[in-house]
This record gives sequence, structure tokens and C-alpha cells, in this order.
Amino acid sequence: MARRSKSSDRWLKEHFRDPYVQRAQRGGWRSRAVFKLEEIDRRERLLKPGAVCLDLGAAPGGWSQYARGRVGPAGRIIATDILPMEAIPGVEFVQGDFREEEVLGRVLSLLPGGRADVVLSDMAPSLSGVDVIDQPRSMHLAELALDMARRVLKPGGDALIKVFQGSGFEDLVKGARTEFGRVRLVKPQASRARSPEIYMLALQFRLV
Repeated sequence: MARRSKSSDRWLKEHFRDPYVQRAQRGGWRSRAVFKLEEIDRRERLLKPGAVCLDLGAAPGGWSQYARGRVGPAGRIIATDILPMEAIPGVEFVQGDFREEEVLGRVLSLLPGGRADVVLSDMAPSLSGVDVIDQPRSMHLAELALDMARRVLKPGGDALIKVFQGSGFEDLVKGARTEFGRVRLVKPQASRARSPEIYMLALQFRLV
């Protein structure tokens, strides 16, 4: 068996000492990322009872878990990812790349009338550690998420999208501000300080 690198050992030690990881394990959450969504939701009341929510890049399922509880029995959670995800009661999951017509069709067929109240995206690429590679990949995923939000959101709907700051970031935010009544940039406490991630909260979608 290959030995882990020193950097991998450091990451593992840091990961398991992380208080959010420990809280997630104690609470039965699938990832520490749930606390990012929880913080934003409690502040903005993003997820409401009865809402239809589309969760992009959902695996391993922490955000879908949280959203399922927030929208209640009258709400719907449709989740999708290229990776497999263990089933969550009350969450409808489509595995595949939503850029492909067949996968997109399956996702849209689950949305009542093809529309959602909320689009969530915590999508991130497999990181190489090289900024000039990782940042464009991350920005591309954020652009895909915003495009999907434009396609499926009801008038007045909201989106929460992970973005990595860098080239293209300002243009993405500027574009969102032409289509949403309010756009805020949020760095939740659960986001690691060294991470370039930030969340774009786009509220009150306007059909144009």
C-alpha cells in the first residue's frame, strides 16, 4: 500500500480536528458543508415550507439533507450530481451531467412545471492545487449553476451559488445583478479561512 504524503497526513489531521466536521458527525450530517447553508438560510430565510428546491452538485448530500427538513412534507428536493449519492428519504436524485440533454430532461421532469423556487449549488471541481487550473474550472461551474438558475427559477426565486474569486468573478456577479433584485456575497463561518470560496446569494429573480 502506498504511503500517504506529508501534506495528506496534515490535511487528514486538520480535517478530523475541525469542529464543523465533528459537529457533522455528531449530528448525522453527511458533510461539514451543511453548516454553510444553515448559516445563510437562518440569516436570509432562503428555504421555506412548501418550496421546490434544485440542489446542483449535491453529493454527498449534506445540503439536500438540510433542505429536506426546511421545506417540509409539502416541499420538493430534486438533487443531481455526476457522482453517486446514497438515497435520502424525500429527496429525488438524478445522477449524471446536467449539461447532457437526457440528464437535463430527467431533472426538468421532476420539477413541477419545470420550475423551482430555489437553486442551490455547492459545486466545486476536483482541485489540483494549481490556481491557474482550478480557478477557471470553478468559475465554469458557477456559470453553469447561474445558467441553470436562469432556466428554472420562478419569478421571485432565489439562488445560492459557490464561486471562487478570481478571473471572471466580477463579470459573473455583474450579470446576476441585472437579473435578480438583490445580490449579496457571503463568506459563512464554516468556510475555511484560507479557501477562496465565497457564496453568491441572488434573490428575487426577474424574468427578462
